[in-house]
Amino acid sequence: MPTPPPTARVPVALDARSYEVLIGPGLLARAADEIEARLGTARAVIVTDSNVRTLHHAGLEAALRAKSRYRGTIELPPGEATKGMTTLAKVCDELLDLGLERGDIVIALGGGVIGDLAGFAAAIVRRGVRFVQIPTSLLAQVDSSVGGKTGINTRHGKNLLGAFHQPSLVLADTDVLTTLSSREKRAGYAEVVKYGLLGDAPFFAWLDSHWQSLLDGNDPRVVTEAVERSVAAKAAIVARDETETGDRMLLNLGHTFGHALEAQTGFSDRLLHGEAVALGMVLAARYSARIGMIPRATAEHVARHIAETGLPSELSELGLNCDGGALTNHMLHDKKMDAGTLPFVLMRGIGDAFLSKEVALDDVAAFLDGELTRG
Repeated sequence: MPTPPPTARVPVALDARSYEVLIGPGLLARAADEIEARLGTARAVIVTDSNVRTLHHAGLEAALRAKSRYRGTIELPPGEATKGMTTLAKVCDELLDLGLERGDIVIALGGGVIGDLAGFAAAIVRRGVRFVQIPTSLLAQVDSSVGGKTGINTRHGKNLLGAFHQPSLVLADTDVLTTLSSREKRAGYAEVVKYGLLGDAPFFAWLDSHWQSLLDGNDPRVVTEAVERSVAAKAAIVARDETETGDRMLLNLGHTFGHALEAQTGFSDRLLHGEAVALGMVLAARYSARIGMIPRATAEHVARHIAETGLPSELSELGLNCDGGALTNHMLHDKKMDAGTLPFVLMRGIGDAFLSKEVALDDVAAFLDGELTRG
């Protein structure tokens, strides 16, 4: 078995709101110590879901209890349907029932749903309390736990209610990834490859050679390097554009298409978020080729890489009962809509994404009609 890598430390430089992301094996066991070292003697409430609680909660609770730092745990159902107004109200009420004070900490122990929801609750309870992200999925470790985006879904669309509320610390324990299903790992990998496609061609080339080892999890150094490089890429973008007025929009590569697909499938397990993003990146690449921004061969390289990892790469294979117009209609509810215009993240090449505000939705609908029937 390869030697475990040392803990990697990636700073997120945001002046008074700066924090560290720690990455490596064994961090969950040390979480109480790492939190105390940085945040002092505040007490904590853990927010988690029933699946993660079974796997990872007991040790964290015991360590917090040993330091007299434990206020309680809020357990939620797993899945995207949890990330809504009803559950947010429940979490806020329970945080107050547990006596959460202004100086206390909310710990988000789970994947992206728990991180987004618990972070939003932390942003609004008592007008804002500190929170710590302990992401337990690959997708959350490389993406949603970093950068301070918190929020919930509504019937109008995904993540339309939320706040920018930076965590005080992120602990990405790569050991916990061994408890994920193959499907969950692949879904998380979509957000890893995104960083190569949007701004780091050498990283994409590295993933072309190492994706199998990353998904197999048989080399902890490969896993840690992939998470570290992904987090470093996101941290650099967030430091430049915390509230998504410019460069940070590039992180939405694949997401405009992907969110429309999630909406069409009812934000259900039929299509996980990472699966939707993976297919969305293929569609973004193919649309970039359609309008002459990249060669068709480059778009198909992206599609081939996504397909090789076992992620969805063909819209026609989802079996959707809709047309391109229905999908673009979902896009009209995207939170990035501005003055009636929807920016698209497209590609000039692998590692060279850009934001376009010149995309006509009727042309996108025609493009999607072709993809829906692609043989």
